[in-house]
This record gives sequence, structure tokens and C-alpha cells, in this order.
Amino acid sequence: MLRVIQALGLTSNSRKDLPPAVDDVSFEARAGRVTALLGAAGAGKTTSLRLMLELQQGRGITYFRGRPLHRIAHPSREVGVLLGDVPGHPARTVRGHLRMLCAAAGVPVRRADEVLEVVGLVSLRDERLGTLSRGMDRRLGLACALLADPHTLLLDDPTDGLSARENQWLYGMLRAHATQGGTVLFTTADPKEAARAADQVVTLDAGRLVADQEAAEFARTRLRPRVAVRSPHAARLAALLAKEARTAQRSVEVVREGGNRLSVYGSTCAGIGETAFRHGILVHQLADEIGDMGPGAVAVSSEESHAPGGPHPEGVDRESGPSELSGPAGTQAGASEGEGRPRAAARSAEALKAIGHLSPLPPPISVRPAPSPLRPLRYELRRAAGIGTGFLTGAAVLVTSALTAVLLARIGHTPQPRLLAAWPRELPLPPAALGAGLLGALAFGDEFRHPALAADRGTVPRRLGLLAAKLVVAAATALLLAVLTVGCDAEVLYLVYGRELTEVPADWLSLGASWIGLVVGCAWAGVLAAGTFRSTTAGLAAVVAVPVLVVPLVHKALEGASVRAAAGLPARLREVFLLQWPFGGERYLAAVARVLVQPVGGALTLSLTALLCAYVLTTLRSRVR
Repeated sequence: MLRVIQALGLTSNSRKDLPPAVDDVSFEARAGRVTALLGAAGAGKTTSLRLMLELQQGRGITYFRGRPLHRIAHPSREVGVLLGDVPGHPARTVRGHLRMLCAAAGVPVRRADEVLEVVGLVSLRDERLGTLSRGMDRRLGLACALLADPHTLLLDDPTDGLSARENQWLYGMLRAHATQGGTVLFTTADPKEAARAADQVVTLDAGRLVADQEAAEFARTRLRPRVAVRSPHAARLAALLAKEARTAQRSVEVVREGGNRLSVYGSTCAGIGETAFRHGILVHQLADEIGDMGPGAVAVSSEESHAPGGPHPEGVDRESGPSELSGPAGTQAGASEGEGRPRAAARSAEALKAIGHLSPLPPPISVRPAPSPLRPLRYELRRAAGIGTGFLTGAAVLVTSALTAVLLARIGHTPQPRLLAAWPRELPLPPAALGAGLLGALAFGDEFRHPALAADRGTVPRRLGLLAAKLVVAAATALLLAVLTVGCDAEVLYLVYGRELTEVPADWLSLGASWIGLVVGCAWAGVLAAGTFRSTTAGLAAVVAVPVLVVPLVHKALEGASVRAAAGLPARLREVFLLQWPFGGERYLAAVARVLVQPVGGALTLSLTALLCAYVLTTLRSRVR
């Protein structure tokens, strides 16, 4: 059978005055099988998964079908991951979220509808992520993991908070994936759940591997069979069972679990039923169960795996003490631990020797940035159009700009170009520029606040392809906003005051270039600043800082007699290039040059250049690591 996952020497970095959360853990998970990573809270299950996925620094290496994750061209097509809740904007629909991730994974958009049908969310495809229940969120997480049709599934406590029926459905899905030749590895804190759902159980305790067993061997050596009894006369029945066991010299242990429930170890349903019948005791439940061995067997105790007052797995008693956990079965579990360590260590040594690692320490694990979406422009379009923030921001900008223009016209003393742009001298930027900057900042800010792209691959991608897509979409949005703002302002001024205030200025070409350059430049500044500083607030602050801080500095630098005017620029351009520009192209070039030599244009250009350099520098630093 093909060895698909090989985790070798996984060791997390040491914590202050504490041992590492994971210490030299090695195991294998094979194709066509379901493997459970079992351990109590704090045993190192989640840390092991994060080390395998290179989301956390440490030592060790994990091979997925012979290759570490950072050497797989498209990791999402090899490994599907579910870690915690589904990260996504709460206002995005279920279908819209999956369609966006289709572009990131490079799969056809119809795949979103296919996985929705598989996980049973077709009827909820138009629901918002923020309204989903815990069970529906888990189904969506599984849909995201299956989106790129991966060979391997890694799931961290996938049944946390689910009902018994939902647990059965989820494990049925995982079993179907394994039956088709895939590999499944999931973590759990419930030993009975691991025995029922898995083919192989890898047990961790305090960050170390203590057993690696087949599920049947695990159930035989590390779980205790018992009979669950419910009766309104539980105390009397318990006393009778204990008395008969002493008389017959049989090893029977009866545990009161509170209320009318008993757990009887060492007996059978038939024997207990006959005792109850002979003494006329009413019985409401009589069923065989598998109970965990408690802390002595490194299985999970209820105190460790469940918060006080929360739900508890069937067959686990919160009130019972160490007395019910003693006996021959505990000795078997201890023997299994002792045997598990040498076998695991031998397998680890053999695997390391076979691969050719000569160093006694496994190689270091470094956190690598996520790859950019395979179709970044399509991804960015679906991201921007999938929620109503952009549309609401645009509508607010148009209304604010129109009201400001009407108010400025009523007050008077405002030049017509500023009137059409709704830009009073008291404000550093007009509403359109601020709105474009906010939309640009959200382009990257939403990635860090709701990291759908980085759910299973570490940090948000810092790739020039993704940046270029965001700049293109931000520029198109800003251009549309600039044109609509001037059009709406002119229309409102015409309706309120007549044609006098809506005449086209004589130098409309240079004014239009300046206006478009200002709005697009603010949008780009928001994108670059939010991508560099990983925050929407930082992106918007960088936009506002251009007129408030950078413009005065540029204006002061340009003051003085040493600064010459750019008069006669078109003629000199024709002299330099020795040709006549077609369609009067030198006029457009001259308009752009005049924009750049203005204080606002120069400041914006300077800010964009600095932000772009900072973004490229941080991207190169992350790649060097």
C-alpha cells in the first residue's frame, strides 16, 4: 500500500520555561485509510497539523506522496485542510465564497455547485456566512477542503460542537473519500470516536507519540467494554450486582454516574437483566458500550476534554474518580504505551535512514508565504463584487459629493472645477478620492481581516500577480467613481441652479487628467499601504496623509527661485523625439506632465513610489525567509 503521508521528527520551537508542544513526533498515514490523531487538550494535535502544513516554525519534515508541501506547485490540489471555523467575510454568501475560492484554486466555477451538493448545502447557497450554524459552518469547511479535489484531507477536530447525527454524516464523508483512494487524517479528543471512525489511531500525550495502532488493536488494549444501565432504582441495583459478584467471586465493577445511570465493568447485558428481573427492578436502558480508560491509559478524561457544564460524550463520567479506572485493562494500556514508544522510534529511525538524512536533528520548518491565486484577476473581481461594501461606499460617495456641491454653490466663491468635484478648500481630499482610497484599502484589508486565501497556507499571499490584479480592479473602480461623481454633481447643480454652473471648462483635458489621476492614485495608495501594513486603517491613513503631510513637504521643496516653470513642454517634446505625435498626442503627454509637477500630483506620485518599493521589499524579504 502506498505511503502517502510521512511525518518525521515533528518538533515545535521551545516555549519560555516550558517544553515544546510537540517533541519528535513521527507517524505515517496511508492511502485508502482514515487515520485519527488522538490526544487530550494540550497533547499537541493541532500543533502537529500546523507543523505538517508549514504554518508554524519548528523542526521536522512531512512528505505528501513523496514531496514536502512547499515543493508542491498547487498545494490546495494535493491537501485539503479544515482548521477551525471557515474564514470568510460574514456578508458573503456560501456560493459566492466558494466561487471566489475556485478562482484561487484554478478550478472551474461549476465546482462550487458540485461540492455544495455533496455536503448538502444547496438549499443554503444564498445564505450569508455570518448566519450559518456550527454544523453548517463545518459542512462549508469540508466543502472548501474538497473544492480542488485533493488527494489528502487534514481536519482539526472536525466534529467539535456537532450533534451525533452530524458526526455520523461527517465521518461517512471521510470514509467515502478514503474508499475512493484518498487519505484522511483528523484529530480528536474522544477515544471512542477514534476507535469507531478510524482505521489507524496515533495517540499523543504531552507532545510525544505514545502509541501507533490499528483501530482494532487500539479498541482491544486501550478501551474498556462496559454495560450502560439506566434504572429509577439504580442504587439498589448497584448494591445487588456488587453482592452477587462477591458471592460468585467474579471481578465486577459498578460505577454510579449520577442520577439513575450505572456503568458496569466485567458483566454482560444478560447477567444484569436477569438480576434485575429476579428482584423486580425496572430497567430503562441496558446496552453494551465502549468506555475510555482514563488518564492512566493516556486516553482523554472528561475533565480535560470538556468544559464544565458542557456536553459530554456518552459513556464518560465526570464525577467518577481513579477507582473506576483501575484493573487489568489499565495494565494492558500501560503495556501498550511501553511497546508503542520503541516501535514508533524504530519506524522514525528507519524512515530517516531510508530518505538519507544524516543529521541527528530533523530539518527546520520555516513558514512560507501562500502562493497567489492561479487566476488573480478573476479572484479579485469575485472578491470585490461578492459583498455590498463597495456598492454602499460608492452610493455614499455620490450622495455626499452631490450634497457638498450644492452647498458650495449656495455659499459661492468656489471655482467651477472644484465645484464639479465637490472639493472645498477646507477638506484635504474630495469625497470621491476618500471613497476610492477606502475601497483600495479594503482590497487588501479584507484579506487580513477575513483571510479566506490564507486559511490553510499561512499568511496572505504577497505576490506581484495578486497585487497587479488588485491595482487593476481598484483603478477601474476609481475611474468609474470619478466619472460618476462629476456627472452626478453636474446633474444636481443643473437641476438646482440651472445651466450656468455646469458649463465645461476650457482646460477640461488637463483638469480631467488631474481629477482621474487624483482618484486613481488615492485608490492605489490605499491598496499598497493596506498590503504593506496589513490593515485597512493603515491604508486609509496613508491616503489621508498625502494631502495632509506629503503635499506641504513637496510644496515647500518646490518653493524658491531655483524652481523653473515647465513652459513650452510640448514644443521641447517634439524636438526631443523628432516626430509629430499622431492625433495631437503631445497634448495628452503635456497634460500628464503638468499633473506631475503640481504639488498634489507630485506628492501622490512620491507616495505611490515609496509604498510600491515598501511592498516589493517586504515581498522579497518573505521569499528570502
